[in-house]
Amino acid sequence: MSTARGLRLGLCCLFVAEPVRFRTTTVQALSRLSREEQLAKLSAIGLANAENLLLAVQTVQRLGIGAFRITSPLFPRMTHPTAGYTLEELPDGAHVRRLLEQVRKLAAAGGTRLSFHPDQFVVLSSPRPEVVDSSLRELQYHGLLAELVGAETINLHAGGVYGDKQAALDRFRRAFARLSPQVQRRLSVENDDRSYTVADLLPLSADLRIPLVYDVHHHRCLPDGLSEEQATARARATWEELGREPYFHVSSPKA
Repeated sequence: MSTARGLRLGLCCLFVAEPVRFRTTTVQALSRLSREEQLAKLSAIGLANAENLLLAVQTVQRLGIGAFRITSPLFPRMTHPTAGYTLEELPDGAHVRRLLEQVRKLAAAGGTRLSFHPDQFVVLSSPRPEVVDSSLRELQYHGLLAELVGAETINLHAGGVYGDKQAALDRFRRAFARLSPQVQRRLSVENDDRSYTVADLLPLSADLRIPLVYDVHHHRCLPDGLSEEQATARARATWEELGREPYFHVSSPKA
């Protein structure tokens, strides 16, 4: 699951040849159902996804893959204002929890790192309070899942600039303070290809004591004066200062 140099590769969410499939649904589809029918449908989806998550961890361990990013909508629409629900409301909720406990134990026994990367609508730097509130709810959901399955990292982009990068980062700081400790201690921040470079995020990382996930492809798209070697070293240090193993995103387009 790792090379002699300690580097291990990870898989992001999806399988092609392996029989691992995650289900979802929409608010529109749920709106046509009674609440009892909604919960029955959501319970069936949640149970199937928990079973497939267990299969996913078994599969990456068989294939020698050392880390796995779990799809965010494992329990679809859980934080929605009208269609939302808790595990306790699902008819299969107790069974789902048992499966997630199996995932946690299997991942721990096999040394598999589990993580989440919330969707792009999770934006702590937004100037719109309702967007920040929704983002906080979504991150609390990720924190709940992370606790249940033993995921160590919830990776996030800083969001938009909105005409004033420093003001946006200050809003990120204030929103971070509203998160529960179980989310705060798992949160990492990643440079992106349009708004925030490694150099932009290093002060935020230091202030909040959250590590930086360095994405080399994003850095090539949005350079900041740091070489790839320098950015790698600076990002790695943010993890090692916290006594944690670093995460990096390494990719390149086909062209």
